[in-house]
Amino acid sequence: MSRPLEDLLFGAPSPRARAVQRAMGALAALALLALAAAIVLRFHAAGQLDARFWRFFAWPTTWSFLAQGLLGTMACAAMAAVIALALGLALMLGRVARPRLLRWPSVAVIEFLRGTPTLLLIYVCFLVLPQLGIKLGTYWMLTLPIALSTAAVVAEVYRAGVLAVPRGQGDAARSLGMREAQVFFCIVFPQALRTIIPALVAQLVIVVKDTTFGYVVTYGELMQNAKVLIANYHALVPVYLVVALLYCGVNYAISRASRRLGGPVGAALQGTSAA
Repeated sequence: MSRPLEDLLFGAPSPRARAVQRAMGALAALALLALAAAIVLRFHAAGQLDARFWRFFAWPTTWSFLAQGLLGTMACAAMAAVIALALGLALMLGRVARPRLLRWPSVAVIEFLRGTPTLLLIYVCFLVLPQLGIKLGTYWMLTLPIALSTAAVVAEVYRAGVLAVPRGQGDAARSLGMREAQVFFCIVFPQALRTIIPALVAQLVIVVKDTTFGYVVTYGELMQNAKVLIANYHALVPVYLVVALLYCGVNYAISRASRRLGGPVGAALQGTSAA
């Protein structure tokens, strides 16, 4: 007897379906292992895994140089994230505002920044602004474009969370005599923020990745310092593997921190909205 469509879509998988899922997962894992082994063999055949390409990683100066690049990456990413979160909130407030004089300019800015590549914004800061008499340091030539590009996406993430809050929440608050600003910041926005924390964390990870555009303005971030090591020691694969592990470690730490903060932040926001 066939199962109803609702059970197939939303019900628990049958024992046969679980067995198929386990088999497919095992096959996928084997395929990934085979691919990784093939890549390692090609690198070994090309001589990129020779000991002479790894010897300089035993020197403290190498790790000190990479640490300086990592600090530059984190400084840029942290400032860009702060600007993006604040500017994204302002753009979202303008987009959901009732007056058209606030709504349409906000929509135009959001759509322009979302449709413009981050690299193009960096070139504007690097090549165009100096011709207009506006001179920025390499730090801000990288940080501001990343922040502007991220702010547009963050604004849409905020708006999606706000629209997901049931309208009855705001209507109930207004019936108690609360002003619009109180309704938004005390009732609607705390509930929206609880639902969009994973999306915001994903944007923070993208911010860290976007710092790799620092080579355009010769900003001393992790990837730029990695290119210097490659130019000096001709160790393309080893340097990129180590740098990739560092980026994975940073992004994993961001994800872990978000999960640890998610519970306390959610409880605090729930208490705020309840109050």
